[in-house]
Amino acid sequence: MCLGIPGRLLERLPADNGLEQGRVEFGGISRIVCLACVPEAVPGDHVIVHAGLAISRLDADEAERLLAHLREMQQLEEEGS
Repeated sequence: MCLGIPGRLLERLPADNGLEQGRVEFGGISRIVCLACVPEAVPGDHVIVHAGLAISRLDADEAERLLAHLREMQQLEEEGS
């Protein structure tokens, strides 16, 4: 199963090898991701990231709903261990 994680675009970075990049925050941790599939994304936007590639934009409310579901899944997994 593939899982895309919502994050907030902090900044756009200079293109590397012709691919647009940006720094995206995931719950206090930031990573450099490829923005080639979401060239319209601007700092402050929320994006879904899968395998280091931002694959779509989403609004802040939807991002928070997804994060809440992920936290719930993690809690259920921890309780089941």
